[in-house]
Amino acid sequence: MLRLTSDHFPVFVPFGVIGFYRYLWYLIRLVASWTYRPIPLPENPTYIAEEDVTIVVPTIDAGEEFKEAAHSWLVGKPKEILIITEEKMLGPLQELANAVDPERIRVLTVPYANKRLQMSHGIKNTTTDIIVFADDDAIWPPTLLPYTLACFEDQKMGGVGTSQRVQPCGDKFTVWEVLAAFRLSIRNIEIASSTHIDGGLPCLSGRTAAYRTVILKDPEFLHGFTHDYWLGKYQLNSGDDKFLTRWMVSHGWSTYVQCCKEAELLSTMKPNWRFLKQVLRWTRNTWRSDLRSLFMERYIWTTHPYVAYTMVDKLFNPFTLLSGPCLVAYLIYKSTLPIDDGGYHLPWWNIVVSYVIWLTATRTAKLLPHLWFRPQDVIYVPAFIAFGYYFAIMKLYALLTLHETGWGTRAGIGDPTAATAAAD
Repeated sequence: MLRLTSDHFPVFVPFGVIGFYRYLWYLIRLVASWTYRPIPLPENPTYIAEEDVTIVVPTIDAGEEFKEAAHSWLVGKPKEILIITEEKMLGPLQELANAVDPERIRVLTVPYANKRLQMSHGIKNTTTDIIVFADDDAIWPPTLLPYTLACFEDQKMGGVGTSQRVQPCGDKFTVWEVLAAFRLSIRNIEIASSTHIDGGLPCLSGRTAAYRTVILKDPEFLHGFTHDYWLGKYQLNSGDDKFLTRWMVSHGWSTYVQCCKEAELLSTMKPNWRFLKQVLRWTRNTWRSDLRSLFMERYIWTTHPYVAYTMVDKLFNPFTLLSGPCLVAYLIYKSTLPIDDGGYHLPWWNIVVSYVIWLTATRTAKLLPHLWFRPQDVIYVPAFIAFGYYFAIMKLYALLTLHETGWGTRAGIGDPTAATAAAD
């Protein structure tokens, strides 16, 4: 559609280079994810779930979905499941635990609803070699635990993550859940490629991740985990998975992610506009953690240089993405001017149609790994394009509001300062 004219478009050259660069690296990620292979099950495993695994689940409002999730965890035969909640939720959660398996599920409490305090309490009450943190709605395949434990045959392995898929809250996916599914499909490619290229990843997702207990029982870790501040004065409650991942890197432990159907969990997302609040919280955590990794701690540069590159790339991503519509708006303006006044021969509608076709084609291509399994979601590609620009603006807003450390989507999350005082 963008036909040749007698006009000169010098701005097309640098922006064309940016586009070529971004899609070249996306192709590299695709190839790396295709050549990635999960660690296979050992013939004689060192770790057995019945003896070596405790599942720790911090929660404050688990509902009926907890039963389905808990049943899926128990299929893997862990030694114990610890549910950590605040004191006022002890009764309802004990009833849920009793309805599932009172012998293998223990409910413990902390004075305040604070995820990091709850997780540290679970760590202190763990007696096995491996801790698996899980969200209260994470549904596992029967083979998830064996495939996770397989990675710990390497004695330098400190943490192991899994791939994820979205399970709808209702009978059908809402547009918000499809957007979440798109994001997870892209994330699965990113973590598989970074693991394959240099053995690292930006984050071991807190939805389900396994760690060596000896690392987490270290008093230095426990103190740092529950006394984590941004800029020395804003105490953090969320972002626990980012902290754990950075701790593995800074203390010389390896990480891995099992991207395969045998270790792919199902998880629910907010099925309404509250999904945007989730994304905002995740985005702030990413900004804070990546800035720390790149410019404060700096271990990532020598340990996982490819992951460091992806972090730097994400820093500039909102600016490069928003430059597209700004350029198009400028070209449309120039096309409305008379030729003698420096206007373009190219009509404005040609520019708009060309841009829309380019966006639709490239974004659809980026989503092909997801659309291969769910082709019906192709109708949501325009929503994904719109969300992409909204997300770029949100990232800039998040950068300017990193002092906001509230949870955003859950009522009842306690004051981190009070929770830390209780822990101390």
